[in-house]
Amino acid sequence: MSLTRPDLDALPAYVPGRSVPGAIKLASNEVPYGPLPGVVEAVTSAISGVHRYPDLAAVELRGRLAARLGIDPERVATGCGSVALFEHLFRVTCLPGDEAIYAWRSFEAYPIIAATTAATSVRVPNTTVHGHDLDAMAAAITDRTRLVIVCNPNNPTGTAVRKAELDAFIDRVPADVIVALDEAYREFVTDPAVPDGLVEYGDRPNVVVLRTLSKAWGLAGLRIGYLVGSPEVAGAVRKVVTPFSTSLAAQAAALAALDAEAEMRRRVDLVVAERARVVEAVRKVFPDVPDTQANFFWLPIGEQALDFAAQCERAGVIVRAFQGDGVRVTLGTPEENDAFLGAL
Repeated sequence: MSLTRPDLDALPAYVPGRSVPGAIKLASNEVPYGPLPGVVEAVTSAISGVHRYPDLAAVELRGRLAARLGIDPERVATGCGSVALFEHLFRVTCLPGDEAIYAWRSFEAYPIIAATTAATSVRVPNTTVHGHDLDAMAAAITDRTRLVIVCNPNNPTGTAVRKAELDAFIDRVPADVIVALDEAYREFVTDPAVPDGLVEYGDRPNVVVLRTLSKAWGLAGLRIGYLVGSPEVAGAVRKVVTPFSTSLAAQAAALAALDAEAEMRRRVDLVVAERARVVEAVRKVFPDVPDTQANFFWLPIGEQALDFAAQCERAGVIVRAFQGDGVRVTLGTPEENDAFLGAL
């Protein structure tokens, strides 16, 4: 007799990037330059109030995000990272048996969230160049589909969908199906043909954009993300968010980080410059590395993935292997990237 749901036995657990003492970690898509100016001070100040609950509605933070984006705060929901907001979005869209469509391989949390909310996953294989097959995703929509996810840029492959193809795709999605644009790596996008989901589709009631402050904004250890949608959708998400899950420290850190946008942009520029240098060097060994618009790149080496990651670890560099598919490598400092190239 099982005390838990038997269907979860076959569900793989989320696998985080590993940290090994003394090794260089290029496995979790973190930005390597430390907290943004003012963040440590804001968190330190906030700690004196930790005997009190944080603002449940994150009013100040939602207001700041809304002002920065030029939208009404009622369209914003915050949560414990964008991945938690995906959990809440599944809850407000999918009943048991409803379908959620996403590319594969894509963010590994999607199938876990779908299973734990009793939604049915519909995985659409990536193209031969490791990007979303939007035509196949559109063709997979049925009368049971409630949610379609486009990860742009895609994690773990780094590939990005351009405006013309995303326009055509969204036009094909029925009005009663939500299109969730996962833009966790939006700040690293330099290709002008890759659309900003809020700018291009923010007026569409069935489009929701999810972003995070974990990556470019350097708050991975505090877990804070935000969702932008119609007031109806964002309000429904706020109803099901775990109460007080956006902690006091996280809210204070996020407000301080938003004050340091110029420094965030400077650091992103450093990462983007390294991206061009490192990918060019890697392609001399692995010519099939796809173009990336994120702070990582993809080695499509299939069954060699685990062996490759183990070899890198022996050289003191930790990368993220996806068994049978490939390896994702985060861009670090120039010195860290040089260590990876040496291991390569």
